[in-house]
Amino acid sequence: MTSSTGKIRIGAKAIGAGEPVLIIAEAGVNHNGDLRTAKQLVDAAAEAGADAVKFQSFRAQELVSASTPKAKYQTDTTGADESQFDMIKKLELSASAHRELVERCRERGILFLSTAFDTESADLLETLSMPAYKIPSGEITNWPFLEYLASKNKPIILSTGMSDLGEVEEAVRVLRAANCSELVILHCTSSYPTPPTSVNLRAMQTIADMFHTPVGLSDHTMGIEIALAATALGATVIEKHFTIDRTLPGPDHKASLEPVELRSLVQGIRKVEAALGDGKKHAVQAEEDVRNVARRSIVARLTIPKGTRIAKDMLTFKRPGTGIPPSQLSTVVGRGATRTIPADTLIQLEDLE
Repeated sequence: MTSSTGKIRIGAKAIGAGEPVLIIAEAGVNHNGDLRTAKQLVDAAAEAGADAVKFQSFRAQELVSASTPKAKYQTDTTGADESQFDMIKKLELSASAHRELVERCRERGILFLSTAFDTESADLLETLSMPAYKIPSGEITNWPFLEYLASKNKPIILSTGMSDLGEVEEAVRVLRAANCSELVILHCTSSYPTPPTSVNLRAMQTIADMFHTPVGLSDHTMGIEIALAATALGATVIEKHFTIDRTLPGPDHKASLEPVELRSLVQGIRKVEAALGDGKKHAVQAEEDVRNVARRSIVARLTIPKGTRIAKDMLTFKRPGTGIPPSQLSTVVGRGATRTIPADTLIQLEDLE
């Protein structure tokens, strides 16, 4: 990103330009309400090298009304026989399950995060000393909830799926007015899975230019390519859904990475960020050997007797590049040879008067 953005900290992790990308493995509800599976997701995220594993904290009765229909992708993945309420209810995690997951994350050395969808769930996460709050895309217009989360005085990660720039601006205004001083904004497309043509990665730059915060991507595409591209474009946070097994029942499994793919994503992000460099154009040490071989030097086309005034037609340019470069031809032509220079040998400075 070209615009100036500040840096924040989430736990021990610094986030911002020049810092390693914060990789959030989004477990979400892919535990299917089962604590053992949730712990397996923690283990898989840790083994893949992710920085954080994120769940979702909600109470179905506070999230959806009985008449709420399922989204098409939810009907496609879980059928139309049950309501969204019934589907969501089965995916709740108890307070004790949250505590066990926090402990599992501590044991595995990975950051625990969870998205709160209601104030009671946010309060539960506060008792668990979670270092930051994630606001999902669907809550971006829920200003009272934004104000409540900002009142916790923790860093906030704001997802912006389904939003236009004006809605993002209003949400940021609400958060700032409620004393949110540490904010990361994630570009997002809330389609599961998202076709690449709907991603619009350049919107990250627009967000960075307007709000001067660290930016990133909450990625719902299939595969890892889009997340890697976002890293190359300057994302400071990458969030990606993953599952133990994509064939499991549930709304999000089919649009999620499996553990091997998550590991590939982490490795790919680390390679991309290492390749970004400092932006200065200069030769690097890894090129030195090739530079000496691939560049050319000024070479005697024929034998040049000692004392001969060197003319241009006595010279040619050949590899290796360890002698006088062709760019310095004018410093050689017209000078006398201090020794007899055999044909097909490099001209050296000591060969010249």
